[in-house]
Amino acid sequence: MSEINLEQLTATVCQVAKDAGDFLRKERLSFQANRIEEKSANNFVTYVDKAAEELIVERLNRLLEDASFITEEKTVSYKEKDYCWIIDPLDGTTNFIYDNAPYCVSIALSFHSDILLGVVYEVCRDECFYAWKNGNSYLNGKKIHVSTVDNFDNSFIGLGLPYNSREFKPVIINLMNELYGRVNGLRINGSAAISLCNVAVGRFDVYAEAFINIWDFAAGALIVQEAGGKVTNFTGNGDFLKGHHIVSSNGLIHKEMIDLLSPFESRFLEDDK
Repeated sequence: MSEINLEQLTATVCQVAKDAGDFLRKERLSFQANRIEEKSANNFVTYVDKAAEELIVERLNRLLEDASFITEEKTVSYKEKDYCWIIDPLDGTTNFIYDNAPYCVSIALSFHSDILLGVVYEVCRDECFYAWKNGNSYLNGKKIHVSTVDNFDNSFIGLGLPYNSREFKPVIINLMNELYGRVNGLRINGSAAISLCNVAVGRFDVYAEAFINIWDFAAGALIVQEAGGKVTNFTGNGDFLKGHHIVSSNGLIHKEMIDLLSPFESRFLEDDK
C-alpha cells in the first residue's frame, strides 16, 4: 500500500469515471428501452450498465497489476486479493431509463476492509466528487465539507427507497411519519452514491437507506468521512461495509436519526448475517 500514491491514483480514477460518464451521456441519447432486463422486482439493468462496467474494468486493470473486482453487473469474477476495485457503473439505473437525474458512476478501491479512495461522477450535472484516505474530499477540484446544522428539526434529509419494498416499507412509513412536517425537507433522489455525496457537500444533513450493496456506498462513504462527516449502519456501528444499510450525516445530528431507526434494530441485525 505504501507504494501507491493515492492522490495521483485518485486523479486517474476520476478520469476513468468521467470517460464512463461520457459514454452514459451519449448512450442516453439513443437509449433502447426494449433492451431493459429486470434482475428482480423493479430492479433493472440495461445493456448500457454492462458496457460501462466493461469499459471501467478494462481501464482499471491497467492501474493495478494485482487487484480484484467487486462489480454490480458481475462482468468480471471476484478473486480474493489484497486490493479490490468496487464498481457501480450506473448508480441510478431507473433514473437513467426514464431520463431523470441523477445517475452516476461510482468507483472505490479497498485494501482488505479499508477504503483507500472513492470517486463518484454525476453525469447530469458534470460533477466529480472524490476523496482519498486522509486527503480530504473534493468536488470538481474544490475542497468540500459537510454542513454545520446541529438542530435535527432544521435538517434537510435524504432517504432511499430500496428494491426490497416488503421489508423496508414499515421503516420508511415510520420515518415519514416522524419526519414529514418536522424537519426542513425530505428528498428521495434514486441514487445512493449521489445522496452520500450530497451529505459530503452539505446539500443533505443526513441520508439513510437500507438493502443496498457495497458498490452503492463504498466510494460515497469515504467521501463523506473525508469531508468531516459520519457514516454508520442503522444500529450506529461504524463497521458498515459488512452490511446493507447505511446512515451518513454531518456528525452533529447522527444520533437523532439512529434513534428513529432503533425500533427496527433486530430487522437490520438479521440483514447483516
